[in-house]
Amino acid sequence: MYITEVVRPYPNGKSSRCILLRESYRENGKVKNRTLANLTALPAEALEALKHTLRQPTQARATGQSSAAPSADTTAPVVTVTQGLSIGAVATVYQVAQTLGIRQVLGNSPQGKLALWPVIARVIQPGSCLASVRLAREHAACDLLRLRDSFCEDDLYSNLAWLSERQLALEKALFRRHAAAQAVELFLYDVTSSYLEGEQNVLGAYGYCRDKKRGKPQIVVGLLTDAQGEPLSVEVFRGNTSDVSTLTAQVRKLAQAFGCRRITLVGDRGLIKQVGIEALHAKNFYFISAITKAQIETLLKQEVIEMGLFNQPLGEVQLAAEAAGASTERGSLRYILKRNPVRAQELAHNRQLKKAALEKRLHDYNQKLARSRRAQLAVARRELLGYLAKLKLEGWLTVRKRRGQRQFYLIEDQAVLAEQSKLDGCYVIRTDLPAQAADTQTVHERYRDLANVEQGFRTCEASTRGHALVVMLAYKIARYLAHCWKPFDIEVLEALEALKQITLATVHVAGYPAYQSVPTPRPELGQLLSAAGIELPQTLPHLETRVVTRKNISESRK
Repeated sequence: MYITEVVRPYPNGKSSRCILLRESYRENGKVKNRTLANLTALPAEALEALKHTLRQPTQARATGQSSAAPSADTTAPVVTVTQGLSIGAVATVYQVAQTLGIRQVLGNSPQGKLALWPVIARVIQPGSCLASVRLAREHAACDLLRLRDSFCEDDLYSNLAWLSERQLALEKALFRRHAAAQAVELFLYDVTSSYLEGEQNVLGAYGYCRDKKRGKPQIVVGLLTDAQGEPLSVEVFRGNTSDVSTLTAQVRKLAQAFGCRRITLVGDRGLIKQVGIEALHAKNFYFISAITKAQIETLLKQEVIEMGLFNQPLGEVQLAAEAAGASTERGSLRYILKRNPVRAQELAHNRQLKKAALEKRLHDYNQKLARSRRAQLAVARRELLGYLAKLKLEGWLTVRKRRGQRQFYLIEDQAVLAEQSKLDGCYVIRTDLPAQAADTQTVHERYRDLANVEQGFRTCEASTRGHALVVMLAYKIARYLAHCWKPFDIEVLEALEALKQITLATVHVAGYPAYQSVPTPRPELGQLLSAAGIELPQTLPHLETRVVTRKNISESRK
């Protein structure tokens, strides 16, 4: 081992000085060097003593002295370097939290510092509060966040309540930072539901469950983002809250808490209905949504739109608000028409798969009727008609009995099929946004951006308001890292898993306090850090904060 000094000049005339502990080794016949520790923070007298210690073996060999013989200077300190906790992933996520302002809005209080750890832990490895505690024992979380007080999962659960009480203030602060960087006038909003296994959640209630888990209480989660999908606010409602009611709550938040004056809210067809539109208009807000298939058919019957418009790249029709039956003072509603050929092919393919399933069921019943005279025709007919209705193929397909035989067959009506499939892949977007504010293409693109909210919901399965806020903040960080690492064609979790390999080196010098040094990462890891704008700290304090699970605490008190 040896000590070297590295001076890096900067264009402004200044320079940085690093003192590194290195060692030489051979690989494939070539001599290479690797950095063991950064000694820049070591006191000058300790550094000189360490240099003296490292020179002892060299002096012994030069004089022929046995390496086992004691040194002339028995008081010279001995240096040991041990591997510490992982620093690469946690430092990366922590610095992104600083870049996005999350660390600043949480504050430097003990609760604010503690609240940041579940956010970081969820980015690195999503899990429960107990999993976050265990993760803190593998990563240098306490030293990096300056967490001096011991904690367990109970402390993290209590901290979620602290977060929930301050959620609105935190979201407002983050929104102000976001709006200061770029004007935000268009918002995307969608809702989802998540079922619960227990019965103790105060927000749990029975309602329409998108997870198809009957008999389970659930919660409803609404996520509000900007046009690019950047999450701005998350809200957890009781499980029996209607989608429209969640919309009015978000409109109030935008108007009162965020102080928005001119915005357009984009929502799905089942979300922005008449009640929601009235709430938007009360705040002088605009909307972009879609209409149902039944509403499209009504417009076709009224000759407001024509089927030929769906064959255009993008068709548009403007209709006076009174003619559309809408209580709006905006003057007119705009309808943007589009056919998705890929979706049309998917629907046609699914229809043929259903037909094949029905034909197989019919074939099985025909074989059963042929084998056994005890099999009843009435029962077979009832089962086949029920299956036909379940597949929603009535009209196009009809089950008939062959005259004089115990057999059934299918009849196809191609005219009915053409009528049922004419709107395959067709959708109509409705908005009251003036054309001078957004053209046809812009309105269409903003509605398609709702997929960004669905992406957020893939990671937003939360059971409490505080947990939902943690999930949203973690999603903000993950989106940022995904954007930075997109050129590398690597998933965020995969990249963070690689960065976990960067661990601290704990330097012990006899007679001096131990400290932790961050080694220089490998080139491939350095590229990931550089792309995200991450600079690892050179040293970290060794706080020795006690992080234990509740079970460990109980055992230690016996």
